[in-house]
Amino acid sequence: MTQSKFEQYGGFAVVSRIVLDFYNRLLDDDLLGPFFEDVDLPRIVDHQTKFLAMLLGGPAHYTDEQISRLHRHLDIRGEHYDRMTALLAETLRDHNFAEPDLNEVIAQFEARRGLMVGMAP
Repeated sequence: MTQSKFEQYGGFAVVSRIVLDFYNRLLDDDLLGPFFEDVDLPRIVDHQTKFLAMLLGGPAHYTDEQISRLHRHLDIRGEHYDRMTALLAETLRDHNFAEPDLNEVIAQFEARRGLMVGMAP
């Protein structure tokens, strides 16, 4: 039986380290950092860990409705999503993701752009 990318890259232990690194980059970023002021960061990191696990074929799952609902109150614009995508790719690359696997994760992330961008009332 073929292993999922989630299993190949070490499961939740590794994914959680990747997400912590990713969030350190987000918090330090001038464009994206303000989105994370006054938020329950451990809760968001937990959700993001599950989200990345899902993108890697792991056991977590979020529906499109859940993703949309979690982001609709935010004024996320295309440039924000572009920057987040770039930081995610950089983080995965720094954690030794093979380029085809990295591209697959980024494609999965990009496929959900419409669920997060331009949703604010």
